[in-house]
Amino acid sequence: MDLSVKPVADGTAWELADLLGRSMGNIRQTGVSEFTIHPEGHALTTMVGIRLGPHASLDAALAEIEKHTRGVCRRDPGQDGS
Repeated sequence: MDLSVKPVADGTAWELADLLGRSMGNIRQTGVSEFTIHPEGHALTTMVGIRLGPHASLDAALAEIEKHTRGVCRRDPGQDGS
């Protein structure tokens, strides 16, 4: 499953969407160096068994999604995704 990733306005969450724009959940920063994956919609089935977190960084959370789904997570152009 290929996903696009874009930050939410508050800066502590990133929206996950498939390439058709459907929400697949989000990643939330829950503390310093703690990022947790929150799947929803079709991703609930696709991400069964994934390690939700905490992950040390946003990149680590995205890598976990890519490894588990064998897809690609692309940040929206112009987003550093810090």
